[in-house]
Amino acid sequence: MTELADKQCVPCKGGVPPLRGKELEKLHSGVSKWTVTNEHHLHREFRFPDFKQALEFVNQVGEIAESQGHHPDILLKWGKVEVTLWTHKIDGLTESDFIMAAKIDRLGAV
Repeated sequence: MTELADKQCVPCKGGVPPLRGKELEKLHSGVSKWTVTNEHHLHREFRFPDFKQALEFVNQVGEIAESQGHHPDILLKWGKVEVTLWTHKIDGLTESDFIMAAKIDRLGAV
């Protein structure tokens, strides 16, 4: 299987069912540090030694999000960043959510 982080996010136009079951599990294995909640969204918490480094990470995630046209929910706190991904158009997960998660993982955060 092609490395998830090497793929490009594809805009969802709707009308497709969200991922479920084995198909979802297979993609999740490529980003195992992320939590899948109710087969609906991906979530991961990243920790940093200070606010500045957490903010730099948020800005890097923002750059990737813009380049991919796939925008996560990001919560910035002192020394911590929480990222949540799902495809709003279908109110669930698509392959693009897992691609985005893998690209974020490549940033090398803790």
